[in-house]
Amino acid sequence: MHKTTRTLLAAGLLLALPLAAPVQAAEDKPVAMVNGKPIPQKVYEMYLRQRQREAGKSHQTVNREQVINELVNRELLYQDAVKNGVGKNPDVQFAIEQMKRNILIQANVQRLSKQHPLSDADVKKEYDKAVKAMSGQEYKARHILLKNEDEAKAVIKELDNGAVFADVAKAKSTGPSASEGGDLGWFKPDQMVPEFANAVKKLKKGQYTRKPVKTQFGWHVIKLEDTRKAVPPAYDQVKGQLKSMMRTKQLQEYVGKLRQQAKVEIKK
Repeated sequence: MHKTTRTLLAAGLLLALPLAAPVQAAEDKPVAMVNGKPIPQKVYEMYLRQRQREAGKSHQTVNREQVINELVNRELLYQDAVKNGVGKNPDVQFAIEQMKRNILIQANVQRLSKQHPLSDADVKKEYDKAVKAMSGQEYKARHILLKNEDEAKAVIKELDNGAVFADVAKAKSTGPSASEGGDLGWFKPDQMVPEFANAVKKLKKGQYTRKPVKTQFGWHVIKLEDTRKAVPPAYDQVKGQLKSMMRTKQLQEYVGKLRQQAKVEIKK
């Protein structure tokens, strides 16, 4: 963060302010006067919170003098814009209208969230439901990726003759896991392309595919190392993401109802 008044203009003058919660200020006295126009304490506190968030990302600090100087500079530019009729420009009016719409939409979403709160119990119930529905196996496998079928068949012959799978993968695989001996770690079938997943499901522990498996990436020789029942992530690891997904679902359902009640015409 620059520390002079001159560089403050560039540092934070045009910072966009998101919709903020009401500031509970004991007194809304101005923190500065600019050509007789006050900069209220409420505006200062809202701007301060935003600047602190921005500064925190780069491990910088923001003090009162910096923030007030930025607000003074912003007010001067605002007054100058009004004086020069900038607000009469059609593009500016359009941009202002879009910002107004965005703020109203955001406020409406916040209203809906308050009217339909999600408790920890609600989130935990959804988590338990998802865990109960979880089924199937996870697989731990290695693979050797080759450019063509003939190369893949030659690799299978090497393995038949006693070659170590991981060593062959390091020497001949063209895949990104080659340096790890072709190790893919644990995965669920739906994380792989169908041809690969189907081949893995047919193998027993310790077996490798007797015929090359073709996918969009090339030709594979696959070895299944182990299987286990799918293990769900811990609740504490996913509750934030799960709550966000539930909020999104709530909003989608609400918008769906609005669309049902509205007359919508899509022009082609």
